[in-house]
Amino acid sequence: MPDELLCGKSGISKERDKNRKQPAGVSVNDSGNAPLPNNINTNLNWKEIPMEKIKMTTPIVEMDGDEMTRVLWGMIKDELILPFIDLKTEYYDLGLLHRNETQDKVTVDAANATRKYGVAVKCATITPNAQRMKEYPQLTEMWKSPNGTIRSILDGTVFRAPILIDSIHPVVKNWKKPITIARHAYGDVYKSVDMYTTEPGTCTMTFVGESGDTKTLTVQKVDGPAVWQGAHNKEKSIRSFAKACFKYAIDTKQDLWFSTKDTIAKIYDGEFKRVFEEEFENNYRAEFEKLGLTYFYTLIDDAVARVIRSEGGFIWACKNYDGDVMSDMVSTAFGSLAMMTSVLVSPDGTTEYEAAHGTVTKHYYRHLKGEETSTNPMATIYAWTGALRKRGQLDGITELQTFADKLEAACVETLNSGIMTKDLVGLVDDPASVKAVTSAKFIAAIRENLERTLA
Repeated sequence: MPDELLCGKSGISKERDKNRKQPAGVSVNDSGNAPLPNNINTNLNWKEIPMEKIKMTTPIVEMDGDEMTRVLWGMIKDELILPFIDLKTEYYDLGLLHRNETQDKVTVDAANATRKYGVAVKCATITPNAQRMKEYPQLTEMWKSPNGTIRSILDGTVFRAPILIDSIHPVVKNWKKPITIARHAYGDVYKSVDMYTTEPGTCTMTFVGESGDTKTLTVQKVDGPAVWQGAHNKEKSIRSFAKACFKYAIDTKQDLWFSTKDTIAKIYDGEFKRVFEEEFENNYRAEFEKLGLTYFYTLIDDAVARVIRSEGGFIWACKNYDGDVMSDMVSTAFGSLAMMTSVLVSPDGTTEYEAAHGTVTKHYYRHLKGEETSTNPMATIYAWTGALRKRGQLDGITELQTFADKLEAACVETLNSGIMTKDLVGLVDDPASVKAVTSAKFIAAIRENLERTLA
């Protein structure tokens, strides 16, 4: 995927970045931070707004991240939020090296804080692989996905939907309405264990109950080197997923599609199918019929074909891995992964807002070299607006909700006026009618439109 189709979030703080190390080969100053190039303007020097800032009563949990998204995070806060809101956050640095320094305890702490305060906003973070271990030699372990850790603790469902603008039409020409991906956010490969073996032998899977009863299955007999993976899910989490999907469908008045591969994974995927059907029949069928809504189950491969042929305007519920992949497919087909909102919703109402993309590594290294980048911050901005709006709803602060609405409107107005980041230019019907700008200039244009609506 071209660099310009990737995007993310980020944040800058003197205190939180103190002693923060960089990847191997990147020079740092005596504070431990990579020096910002002289031609990178991180302070646009806006005049102070002659208006009273919106007051908050309860903090939002703020989870900082990595690389270019960390840089954008700071720009968004400095230019679009802090001038207008007396922001209250409980800050957690989920940057890769700080996770390493805390043995990933900071991720658990952030998730527990989210449960305490009810609302969080999260920057994109690195999930290290073998390449990242070389890039960051300070790492002591190939740490698991922080998103996976947080989702498992909160037992939530991820809902992802595209941000639509007038000048960009989906590449699937028959899509007329947004498609919302409901992604189960617990277990499967994201909480799996892996093993590599080198010799012939037999692998078994054994469950030992607290009663002492055991169940053992033979996984496979192999005649040489092999890789193994053990995944699981919990009936409680599957049921929470089903309830969240049905409730969201009712709240948004959209049909609900659900897909697995129960013809192959007869027990594993079959349990997902069974729980969804049970919840629908016992608790949601009457409300669905009253609203004229449809619940539809099919196999994942059939669902893909149906989605492509559809007009959109429904919720597509997927297991964890399927949802990860399909949300990227849907977002890219609607325009850009940087134009995809994402919110994690727990059964108790706890919400965590994030963008559905990565840390934009290539843009980050260009940034460190002093090169200007055109990284799309839209999904990151919408993560902030979603969290601020939710905080306002929970605390009864209408001004906070209105601000979130106006900031989103300013973003859309900016894009529809023809000012956008490079990733979107090639997607409009008439590329000559729009102008590609840097991230800083794009955010500046949004602020100009925002100030006009707030005046």
